[in-house]
Amino acid sequence: MRYSAVLFSALVAVLVSGVFAQAPRVQPEILDSVAHDPAHFTQGLFFDGKQLVESTGLYGKSGIYRYATPGGAVLDSSRLEERYFGEGSVAVGNDVFYLTWKSKKAFIFSRKPFAKKGAFRIPTEGWGLTYWRDALLMSNGSAELLQIALGAFNVVGIFTVTDGGKPVERLNELEVVDGKLYANIWQTPLIAVIDLPSGKVLKYLDFSQKAKGIEAKYPNADVLNGIAYDGKFLWITGKNWPWIYKVAVPK
Repeated sequence: MRYSAVLFSALVAVLVSGVFAQAPRVQPEILDSVAHDPAHFTQGLFFDGKQLVESTGLYGKSGIYRYATPGGAVLDSSRLEERYFGEGSVAVGNDVFYLTWKSKKAFIFSRKPFAKKGAFRIPTEGWGLTYWRDALLMSNGSAELLQIALGAFNVVGIFTVTDGGKPVERLNELEVVDGKLYANIWQTPLIAVIDLPSGKVLKYLDFSQKAKGIEAKYPNADVLNGIAYDGKFLWITGKNWPWIYKVAVPK
């Protein structure tokens, strides 16, 4: 759902007051922007080589898309059945794993071309997904990250993300960047930069100015969500945002 300007301001005020914002907040260095389909309710974003892959949500509209480049032509796509609400995704080996929200199911697609080839059960809601230390790493809207073994797909580890000793809730889209975990925090303009395996937040990227500008100009735009790393730069977007932003990796 969209958050109102009042709710947006209140959330930012709460974060600034230190409820879970003891770690420093840094302003992102935005280098460029490219077009993003504003009809896409972005849930997952990652690079597969030089190609960008996006998974989207909402019932009846969930699918996975491969782009030649960020903002480039769609090379491949596949849709979920209408009863599934798609969430985060990641490629590992020859497979792409694609979470669902409340169905407690994750789908397995072939990497190229996208074709559904299987599924497995997940123990909670699915939100964000990435790959770390030979396992899937999944968020579920809480402060916990579940480490899921490939093949058996059982939970082999649980990490709690904290800032100043307090749990950081509503972890959403995930991306591993140079050994650190980047996580959108749902309904906020913040991306947490997290040490693994300690789970401690090192800093926040604060996209509040960009998010407020998008919301003011594009009434159908929803929250910041979507982090991809091409090996040099971050690519950041939001649900139903018209742009993907090229962002420098913070030092």
